[in-house]
Amino acid sequence: MTSRQTTPLRALAHDSGFALPATGLSDMLYRLAFGAIGWPWLLYSLWGGTKADKRRLLSRVGLEDDALPHLGSWKADTGFLHRIVDAVEELQPATVVELGAGASSLVCARALQLNGGGRLYSYDQHGAFAHSVEEWLHEEGASAHVSHAPLGAQVPGWPGGWYRLDHVPEQIDLLIIDGPPWSVHPYVRGAAECLFDRLSPGAIVLLDDGARPGERVVASRWRKRWPQIDFQLVAGSTKGTLVGRKASSATILPFPQRKPQRRSHWRRAAAMLALMATGWIGNDVLGGLSEPAHASTIVDEADASFSASLTRQRMASQVETSHLDRTEIRRTTGIDLPALPPAWRVTDVQVYPSDLGTALALVAVTGDGQLVSLFATRAETPAEKLPLLEKRDRRSVAYWEVGPFAYALTGELSPDTVLSLAAEVAAP
Repeated sequence: MTSRQTTPLRALAHDSGFALPATGLSDMLYRLAFGAIGWPWLLYSLWGGTKADKRRLLSRVGLEDDALPHLGSWKADTGFLHRIVDAVEELQPATVVELGAGASSLVCARALQLNGGGRLYSYDQHGAFAHSVEEWLHEEGASAHVSHAPLGAQVPGWPGGWYRLDHVPEQIDLLIIDGPPWSVHPYVRGAAECLFDRLSPGAIVLLDDGARPGERVVASRWRKRWPQIDFQLVAGSTKGTLVGRKASSATILPFPQRKPQRRSHWRRAAAMLALMATGWIGNDVLGGLSEPAHASTIVDEADASFSASLTRQRMASQVETSHLDRTEIRRTTGIDLPALPPAWRVTDVQVYPSDLGTALALVAVTGDGQLVSLFATRAETPAEKLPLLEKRDRRSVAYWEVGPFAYALTGELSPDTVLSLAAEVAAP
């Protein structure tokens, strides 16, 4: 279960002690169609994240360097595991329910120990694996209620076999969905909505692999059926994460039953398979697949945040704050800020709403008296750890990416100066 041991590349085979619901031609065609469309995501999932991200994750939850298995393939990657820790730190939940046990179970259990001591209930379709996970957690000084939940049930409106869930808590503060595998059916994880009426006010839902075609269809249906939950696809992991937040004052009602479709399911699936061959399905049926943010996106956002900061400086009615609390920022926004050079003086720190999601805009004066703004958010961009440079009128913007975080340094300075300052901030 740890990197000291060999873990298989492929997912575990289904238990032989139970039978999945019978599947017909429709389900087979859907799997073929979405397998052909989704192979880039499946290939990308072999990468579980950088070693640095894994070390940072282990440090966050107080685990040894070899406590986790080699991530990637069917296992959660570091980006998704960081999302789990972010949610636990933000909510300090009393009850977490997880569908699909494994590395996420240990990370979540440890995060709960460090943030309020809530209880984790984890369910997995493999009986022997569920038992091994529970023992593994105990060896690492963590605990959770890990149960065997065979894929023998069905949820109305969703294809494929679903977990036979017993003794599920009546109230759920954090719901983690990392199963069943897409090979059961591309839409199978949509059945997790059978638990949405148990979500407490302000609860968070985390769906792994949110950028895959099947999960995008699931997300579209959930948005229509559950308007009380705000679902957003966020970057920062190999296949994206769908994050749902239930409004604190909303009461969730069960979704209405949909009327049966006149066209038979197998004909629809056959049509999808045929359209896929022409490339039409990728854009029109699925509504477009996710791409990383273009470089212009983060540059434009950084430039806009710099303008907003300058405007705030000129207004006596707008309060600036130079207090920089990195722990609070990480806990409430999930954003890690890089260390600033010792000679820099922070003059303003503000949460900034951007098209990339919640961001942070920090204004500082360098040791040479130069005014710069650091923009930080969770995003996937074309950048890497070495800063790249762009110009916006009289401003220079250097941007780079570290793990799930994107940063940009902006100033009305020469390109060489801004690039040099950014390199100083980006240095490990």
